[in-house]
Amino acid sequence: MTYNIKQQEKFKFIEEGNGEPLLLLHGLFGALSNFQHLIDHFRDRYKVVVPILPLFDLDIFHTTVGGLAKFISRFIETRNYNNIHLLGNSLGGHVALVYILKNPQRIKSLILTGSSGLFESGMGDTYPKRGDKEYIRHKTQLTFYDPAIATDELVNEVFEITNNRLKVIKIIALAKSAIRNNLGHELNQIQQPTLLIWGKNDTVTPPFVAEEFKKLIPHSELHFIDKCGHAPMMERPEEFNVILDAFLEKLKQPAATLA
Repeated sequence: MTYNIKQQEKFKFIEEGNGEPLLLLHGLFGALSNFQHLIDHFRDRYKVVVPILPLFDLDIFHTTVGGLAKFISRFIETRNYNNIHLLGNSLGGHVALVYILKNPQRIKSLILTGSSGLFESGMGDTYPKRGDKEYIRHKTQLTFYDPAIATDELVNEVFEITNNRLKVIKIIALAKSAIRNNLGHELNQIQQPTLLIWGKNDTVTPPFVAEEFKKLIPHSELHFIDKCGHAPMMERPEEFNVILDAFLEKLKQPAATLA
């Protein structure tokens, strides 16, 4: 399904449906297509919003996790969203964490899946290998439990990024920023109900990372999806949506509490 990309000022985004905002943040090599199943499932009950993150458009000094969080802050203020269910995958989860720590008042709940912010094993050793498409294919496949999820279209998207010198510089800057920006000592400040959905076979942010997030974020619950890698909403969308559905429904109860 194709979606209408809207623009307001410098912000480009998808906005589908009505209700409380469900705002989705993609990762370092992510794209709007990562969330297709999620958008289609939730658009009947929520206002599903997917901003296009300016991974390659910020100046090099602001090409950081903090720079992206400021961008999201300006976007949310411009659109005047409130009672937001904020969901982030990989680097998008890290951006969501930085945002909620500075702007908790607009967020109703937090959903993290394969999030950086504590530990991540990235694609760092692939950056110098520009032009080696099969190597990029192999590393892209490692994102998933099932390598078939790494379609030719997805591999081509990653290859295009890693074959562009300026984009590679900015990818490296973002990756280094994510490693430096460890949030372990701040996570206990998050008071919103938090859902952690993790692939049991994630090799980028392994299961022990999810367990650490669960330990550090007070009102959090953790669900693992078996035979699933770093992007559960892409690889196991049906199971992902069932878990997220139950979490959001629980929040509608007057005295909602998380186990």
